[in-house]
Amino acid sequence: MSLCLAAGALVVALGADEITLGWRHSVQKTLWEEVWRETPDGLLLVEARIEGSGAGMDPPDGATLRGGFWRWTPTLPALTEVVMRRSGATADWTICVGAACRPMGNYLPEEADPVVLRRCG
Repeated sequence: MSLCLAAGALVVALGADEITLGWRHSVQKTLWEEVWRETPDGLLLVEARIEGSGAGMDPPDGATLRGGFWRWTPTLPALTEVVMRRSGATADWTICVGAACRPMGNYLPEEADPVVLRRCG
């Protein structure tokens, strides 16, 4: 299987069963990243990481500082989809497949909103 981005009738296969979503906080300009993996139960958030804290983006208890990021494993159940909004007030989402990171605009038109991450098929 593979993960897909969907916006309305547009669907783009990412060709991977694990991706990293990244974005910068609109005020703090702090980078936040989440690693999502496709599993038989749905989409699982396997790691969250943040460069710093402030403006409601504080790492939880138990997070460890490694490689310039506070990192932790969230305790969320698997989801059927992840909905992302694109306000235009901040930089676009970044999607990393392996080591290749690209803005979401490379996959879908900039006006596509909302965008849903889900399993293909």
